[in-house]
Amino acid sequence: MAAILESLLGSCASKLQNIITDEAILILGVEEELREVLRRVELIKCCIYDAEKRRTKELAVNNWLGQLRDVLYDVDEILDVARCKGRKLLPDDPSSSSQSATCKGFSISSCLCNIWSRRDVAVRIRSLNKKIENISKDKIFLTFNTSIQSTRNDPTSKLIRSSNLVEPNLVGKEIIHSSRKLVDLVLAHKESKSYKLAIVGTGGVGKTTLAQKIYNDQKVKGSFKLHAWICVSQDYNQITLLKEVLRNIGVHSEQGETITKLQRKVAETIEGKSFFLVLDDVWHSNVWTDLLRPALHETTVGVILVTTRDDQITRRIGVDRTHQVDLMSVEVGWELLWKSMNIGEEKQVQNFRNTGIEIVRKCGHLPLAIKVTSSSLASKDLTENEWKKYLGKYIGSQSILLDEVELALYLSYDELPHRLKQCFLYCALYVEDSIIRRDEVTWLWIAEGFIEEQQGQLLEDIAEEYYYELIHRNLLQPNRISFDQAECKMHDLLRQLALNISREECFVGDVESLRGENMSKLRRVTAVIKKDMSVLPRVDKVEVKVRTFLTVRGPQRTEDTLFKIFLLLRVLVLNYSLVQSIPDYIGKLIHLRLLNLDYTGISCLPESIGSLKNLQVLSLRWCHYLHVLPSAMTLLSHLRCLDLFGTEINQVPRGIGKLKLLTHLGDYPVGDGSDNAVVQDGWKLEELSCLSQMRCLDLVQEISAPSCFSIELLTCAKHSKLYRKTDTSTPT
Repeated sequence: MAAILESLLGSCASKLQNIITDEAILILGVEEELREVLRRVELIKCCIYDAEKRRTKELAVNNWLGQLRDVLYDVDEILDVARCKGRKLLPDDPSSSSQSATCKGFSISSCLCNIWSRRDVAVRIRSLNKKIENISKDKIFLTFNTSIQSTRNDPTSKLIRSSNLVEPNLVGKEIIHSSRKLVDLVLAHKESKSYKLAIVGTGGVGKTTLAQKIYNDQKVKGSFKLHAWICVSQDYNQITLLKEVLRNIGVHSEQGETITKLQRKVAETIEGKSFFLVLDDVWHSNVWTDLLRPALHETTVGVILVTTRDDQITRRIGVDRTHQVDLMSVEVGWELLWKSMNIGEEKQVQNFRNTGIEIVRKCGHLPLAIKVTSSSLASKDLTENEWKKYLGKYIGSQSILLDEVELALYLSYDELPHRLKQCFLYCALYVEDSIIRRDEVTWLWIAEGFIEEQQGQLLEDIAEEYYYELIHRNLLQPNRISFDQAECKMHDLLRQLALNISREECFVGDVESLRGENMSKLRRVTAVIKKDMSVLPRVDKVEVKVRTFLTVRGPQRTEDTLFKIFLLLRVLVLNYSLVQSIPDYIGKLIHLRLLNLDYTGISCLPESIGSLKNLQVLSLRWCHYLHVLPSAMTLLSHLRCLDLFGTEINQVPRGIGKLKLLTHLGDYPVGDGSDNAVVQDGWKLEELSCLSQMRCLDLVQEISAPSCFSIELLTCAKHSKLYRKTDTSTPT
């Protein structure tokens, strides 16, 4: 929890410093109250590192940290409210007027409204100040050592791309031999009807890496007509899994298709063809016996490769051959440790050998733990003293976690700068074995406020640096076939660690299992929908403080009450859901930073969306029934990303150039709109000329648009990395 608080304190202090001189705050007259909040936050910051060290040993400290967390979130929320109410009082605000701001004109009702706004914000800030004062006077607070400070590096120090990271199966002769032996085994049975091969071993031992070497072997690729790699996971969905098989073999699936229909589709596609299938991370034998075996019965020849931790599963499946992956020997583990640190020769660390071998033992001889630990060591000076200090942390942290592997992973997490900790923990909201896409997760981090501005750098660029740093530290595993490591995964052992650390704030699962009282503490929720409808728990007497609400891909419906219950949302992701309309009261979600409605059936957006003054990301990819954007779109002054990829927009409001912070425009519809038109068929290219922060732009030319584009109009976009012209009247 303290790791989260360290980030919250830093973010809160930074926001307070920036907002105190904001016009919207000055007009409310609450700057002095906010300065007092800042003073107290800075005071508490001095002791948070000592509190973090003591939280697992002292219940009172942990309770104190819980109170602090709640207050800091409250501060974050009141800053949004203050800025929002203050803006409405400014003379140049579209929703206000000079008369309403100055009470000249005059309107008694508007003057009373302005007075009430000022008083309401001031009272709430004073109440928060009182809470913070009580926390700072608590007897626990008085025992903290304010001289102990974190010595962690800046998040992006020593940033190195992980293109040269060492795979566990590239060290140790026995591992190389295993890879060759298994490839030969697959090739020897390529004419078999349904030969089943299993790789068995504990979590993090390298089963998936070994399976990838076999799957990507050129001889194996050339021996089968069809190939599919399926991540099964512990809580797999049957329909989703069958659709993934179809996607792997190049077949499209439709929404609403039943299990039987999907099985038939698979059977028809593979009939008479050879097939190589990898089922990675199998926890239940029925994924084969009940789901896939009937569908694959028609294949002429095929090999099925299964990876699992449980050899009982291989017996139930009826595996023909099992390969056991053992823990690394001390020698091989030592080799992996120093090679993963990008050290050219062993002689550079020969003097540390005994210490290094002891670290390997503390990692449980597990490749994942060794690699993650090596990244932490690589961020330090290459001295034996540093290695011994790191080894000493295992002894000092014994009370935190009992399992030695989990302890090794925890210590590497603990070494992270606080902002990277937040980003790492957030990745656990993705369900097990999910693909994490760089462009998606970095927007989520920005929307949650994890990324702070730095001089001369866009938030998007800083977020990308964090993403690559987590990959370099082996806390995220890149997809080797994705360009520029734009996709990655989180190993389930690391994900479980992250969920354990953030368990008081995060929930991933069926929301129907939650009770109202549980909702009062949660800040982030991933709803795993097992039915066709997401039913939210009753929260009549509970204040819901959820900031992120994600739905897992699936054809689920979501209750409209979601927009009324989750009033503090910053992130709302409803992609792939059966949402068909967005209610007007979405405009009440004044804290919302990111709204994702990709692949939904919406046909329009309400004008109230213009009230979302803090909205930074609006994603509307592949919304086939959406053709018109509301005129209020141009009021979204903080919008950074508008993604319309695959959505055929033919009517837009004039004034896209007002959105000065835009950095990403996906499928920008270019038209020849009249200078006098309020609504037009597309935006004129000239409207982009003042968007100096643009870094990614996709253009779609409408039929009526001019036949040529002038790239000179975009020369002011100094951050631009991509310019792509799509010369078509209808996106595909």
